[in-house]
Amino acid sequence: MDRHYLLDDFSPRFNLFFRNIPRSGKTIVTILTFHRTDLKLEDMNIKTVLTAETINLHLKGAAKEEIINELLDMLVAAKKIQDREAAYAAVMDREQKMSTGMKHGIAIPHGKSATIHDLVACIGISEKPVDFDSLDHEPCRIFIMTLSPVEKTGPHLQFLAEISLLFKSSEKRQEILNADTPEAILRILAE
Repeated sequence: MDRHYLLDDFSPRFNLFFRNIPRSGKTIVTILTFHRTDLKLEDMNIKTVLTAETINLHLKGAAKEEIINELLDMLVAAKKIQDREAAYAAVMDREQKMSTGMKHGIAIPHGKSATIHDLVACIGISEKPVDFDSLDHEPCRIFIMTLSPVEKTGPHLQFLAEISLLFKSSEKRQEILNADTPEAILRILAE
């Protein structure tokens, strides 16, 4: 039987679902699902967070830190962040805990900072693969940076989840790599 609880202690509010699933004999697996109740779907949409100004198809960096700096510079130029040093510290703190190099040539450097008021993001494409300490030990060419406020977990998690779903497709990744304008990337993401 599924049980549903509303947790008033969380701000913003979450719904918590417990699902008990019997497995071989007496073993019970409990699945916890958190669902934000205060966010609208459009608030968490990758396509509403990105603009042509937050997409760079020609990153020049040859190392992780250089790529992170280029992505931060893009967010500063687009006036998405004001305190570059705090944003840099947040991203590098996260990188020190565990690399954000994923699989399939994708890295998602991210962090949380009190100087960020709303979720911001950018995408960069490198013509040359860059070692990003990825889970599959392969270099990366697609970089998606996101920064979010410390006190707002929902949009950050939804954005990361949406990215991971979007880029699971090898065809979608190849389309992104083949795109010749930021607008083309926005069109691909809107599909």
